[in-house]
Amino acid sequence: MSFSGEPIVQITDASIFQEDQTVLNNISLKISKGEFVYLVGRTGSGKSSLLKTLYCDIPLHMGSIRICDFNIEKIKRKEIPLLRRKLGIVFQDFQLLPDRTVAENIFFVMKATGWKEKAKMKSRLADILMRVGLGSVASKMPHQLSGGEQQRVVIARALINEPSILIADEPTGNLDPEVSEGIFQTFEDINRSGTAVLMATHDFKLIENYPKRRLSCEKGRVIDSAAQPR
Repeated sequence: MSFSGEPIVQITDASIFQEDQTVLNNISLKISKGEFVYLVGRTGSGKSSLLKTLYCDIPLHMGSIRICDFNIEKIKRKEIPLLRRKLGIVFQDFQLLPDRTVAENIFFVMKATGWKEKAKMKSRLADILMRVGLGSVASKMPHQLSGGEQQRVVIARALINEPSILIADEPTGNLDPEVSEGIFQTFEDINRSGTAVLMATHDFKLIENYPKRRLSCEKGRVIDSAAQPR
């Protein structure tokens, strides 16, 4: 599949830091709109630090990153919530509020990102839960759901604002292989609808079964499979 137009992510000569330590040097790459890209590497290789820099959880001190039309190196603190409305972020450890229902968890994010009309919020909730195959769980508490169902709620939450790119940090890391496969198929469906996906993963069976472009964090560098000779 070929992609054209402005990239959704453009990184130029960027170095990524974790506290005072450089973890990745001189990164330059692009991710196109609608592309699906794996981010791989050993624990501690810088995958999560790179993702956190993209959504401004870690500041960018060297180089430039443009994502969803925001320049990360110039972004103001008050603009970060605006950027995050254009991103969907999926974490390995779910980060659901345990004392609230599925609906309340998702409404919490909707209110935080500017939704106000209850009727529209309820309609969007129903649509997004159906999209991830969870049409009947809105009133359940997180502890009443399986791990796979909780991760689908997290994906639904990430899709609320129709993001241009979904950033997923080890989304299948805590799930057994059969459940992981189903979660991955959900990401594939989301990608086919036009949303770019950048997924950090250790699951090499998924990578083998569903080959795509890979960004590999190795020895302080990001090696792009698309730039390798075939």
